This record gives sequence, C-alpha cells and structure tokens, in this order.
Amino acid sequence: MISLEKFRSKRIAVLGLARSGLATCEALAKAGAEVVAWDDMTRPELPSGVSCRDLADENLAGFDALVMSPGIPHTFPTPHPVAQMAKDAGVPIIGDTELLAVAQGNAQFVGITGTNGKSTTTALIGHILKQASKSVSIGGNLGYAVLGLEPQEDRGTFVLEMSSYQLELTHSQKFKVALILNISPDHIDRHGDLSGYIAAKERVFDNQGSDDFAIIGVDDEVCTALAQRYAERRSRIIQISSTRQLEQGVTAVDGLLVDHDDNNRIVVDLKQNARLPGAHNWQNAAAAYACCKALNLPVEKIVEGLLSFTGLEHRQEFVAKVGKTTFINDSKATNAEATEKALVCYDDIYWIVGGRAKEGGIDQLLTCLNPIRQAFLVGESQDYFAGSLVGQLPYSKSGTIDQAVLQAFEAAELSMSSNPVVLLSPACASFDQFPSFEKRGEFFKEEVFKLTDK
Repeated sequence: MISLEKFRSKRIAVLGLARSGLATCEALAKAGAEVVAWDDMTRPELPSGVSCRDLADENLAGFDALVMSPGIPHTFPTPHPVAQMAKDAGVPIIGDTELLAVAQGNAQFVGITGTNGKSTTTALIGHILKQASKSVSIGGNLGYAVLGLEPQEDRGTFVLEMSSYQLELTHSQKFKVALILNISPDHIDRHGDLSGYIAAKERVFDNQGSDDFAIIGVDDEVCTALAQRYAERRSRIIQISSTRQLEQGVTAVDGLLVDHDDNNRIVVDLKQNARLPGAHNWQNAAAAYACCKALNLPVEKIVEGLLSFTGLEHRQEFVAKVGKTTFINDSKATNAEATEKALVCYDDIYWIVGGRAKEGGIDQLLTCLNPIRQAFLVGESQDYFAGSLVGQLPYSKSGTIDQAVLQAFEAAELSMSSNPVVLLSPACASFDQFPSFEKRGEFFKEEVFKLTDK
C-alpha cells in the first residue's frame, strides 16, 4: 500500500466507499490523518480510525481536502451536494490519483487515456516493462485502486489508465509519458458536451515539461486536430496510427509495426500474436511501442513483450472452443465504437449484443454487419436494437445472456461455417442486468464452461 505520510494530521473527507474509496480511507488512516467517510448507497466496514458520518451534515470548511470517487459528479449534470459544499467552502476536490502523485513524487509516471483501448494499452505497457525486468506498478481505472499498489522508488514506474473522471480530480500529476489513443463522444452527461470531454482528456498533458513525451493516436478527426495543435508547440510528440502511414511517428498498418522516427525501421509483424487482433489492437501496440521506446527500453525487449502478451480479460478474450465454435468475451465493449473494432476481426459471427444502450445505440454498426450471421439480443435494449436490425440481419430476442449463449451455440454448430465465432460484444453498459462489465463477462464465461462440461 502507498504511504501517505505527507497527509499526517490532515483532516480529509472521503465521499464514495467502493474499491478506491476504501483503499483511500485505509491509506490515510495508516498515515495518521483524521478521516471522515461517507457513501450514499452502502455502509461497508471501514478501517480502524475512520469515522462514518454523513458529509452533508459536516462543516467542510474545517477539512483540508475532499477525496471523491471519480464516479460521483462534481460539475455536470449537477454537482453532488457535498461537492458543492466543498466548492463553497474553498476545499480542494481531488481523487485518489492526486494522493498518489503527491505521495510518490519521485517515481516515474505513465498515463494512458482515450475513449477505447486504454485498458489493453495500459496492461500491454506494464507487461513489456515487467518482461524487461523493470520495477512497475499497474493500475488506475484498469481495476486496481492506485493507493493499494506497490510503492515505487526513484527508478520505478507507475503505469496508470486514466479515465476522464479521474483526470478531472488530478491536479499535480506529471506524466513522463502521456498517451491519448482516440476520442469519440462518450460520457457527455458528465462533461456537458464533447468539448468538455476533450478538455478532460487533455488534462493528461498538464504539468509536462520539455523532457516529457506526448503520444497521440491520429486515427480519428478529434485526435488528428489535437496532434496538430500540440505539434506546433512541443518537440516530443509522437503520432501513432494503424490505418495510414505517417512521415513521422509509429504506424501499424495491416499489423506491420514501423518506426518512422528510426529510418522507417520495420519492427515486427504484430500478426504473430493472435491475442492482438485487429487494427484497434495494432494501434494499442503502436502506442505501447512508442511509450516504451520513450522510456529507453531496447527495441528487442519491446518486441519480446509485444509477442508474449496474452491479452486482457473481457477484451476480445478467447474463452473456449466447443465443438467447432469459438467463444470470445468482449464484455468491455460498452459502446458501439468498441464493438465495431471487434466485428471486423472475425468471420461468421453469432453476435450477443445488448444491455443498457448508449446514445445512438448500434446505428453506426449497420455498415459493418457483413460478417454477422445472426444477432442474439439481450437486456433492456433488445426491442430498441431489434428495430435497428429489422431488414438488416436475422436476430433473436434472447433476453438473457445464458439463453443467448445456448441459442447462439446451437445456431453456430448447425451452420455451414467451419469456424463460427460466438462473440459477446454488447455495445452497451451492463447496469440493466449486471453491476459491471466484469461481472457480465464472468457470467458469459461460466455459461460457456457449462457447455464444455456437457
């Protein structure tokens, strides 16, 4: 656990007691801070020395900071009442990543953000560094509370996936290497509009100096404009692409990783690693290569890491092959953009889709339905998505994932395809039926394993 000795004797309010909130309470209490914590929904057991009191009844002017869970709104659509009280009292509102930045200021930080691909890229960079015997801690939005990570000495590195919510609550963080992979509309309800969302993502570059690196994917219009703007005022900016060749930077067109900043050096054919399928994963790999090279890793070590990476759970994860049918768990695909990247990676797809729909539903996917043989609709969006697929594709209203697995498996096994794929790529949030995309993916895998048992 991270030591927060710098906060000894400070009065800290903590709002939100899920994974990161509980880790924050524990670390602050161990450091000797006075901690008052609250959650509107749950009352978990708190570490010794932490008081559980409704912060709405407290005089926040007496606190040194309010540490908020990134999932709680502090601006749009309406600030949480406690957040508004803190603003009125002039109390800083921060997140656990800010506490980490202050506590481990001598360590080296890598920050990865973007609408899609940041978890895989974070895990991939961490894997490469570990394979090269570097001291590294990996966490952030990826799933591990940052204050529960192993501390790093001066030469150690924190590799952090940073959501837009977390970036808004982090003020003094300085990233040696900061990455924005891509940007498409998401979380607009929390940022007001697209420009607010972009501004939150750009915070990953805050506090960087002339010796730090900015890596930007240029496979979407927003990030292309962003890269051009930063290139005008910074020298250490690296552009990456998996869709087109660049004059400078790193590309991975058709899986061939090329370093254009090193005399157009052909680095590796990423198709050698079947766990990194598709252009989106090739972009992730290009980003990881550029990052690790900026951290002075030898190219040979980076290639070893790229080829030995086994993938990330719930991100186009191979689950099993039953009969002739392959099952892929892509539960992390919580929006249409993420699902689109999976649909282009396979032939003869039996697609399990649905949940709590995002804005726009699956309309943008109607142009990439060619490899799909049948859709199996689940969750509260099934009627909505059925309306989108009428006349486009055969579909069944399965309702639940367990029913969808059985129906998709039967259809795949009876098909003429020699290698059908049952793909869970929901293009939706999970909250209609599951508390998280992780739980949804785990349930899908359990149902697949029941087939293997039979």
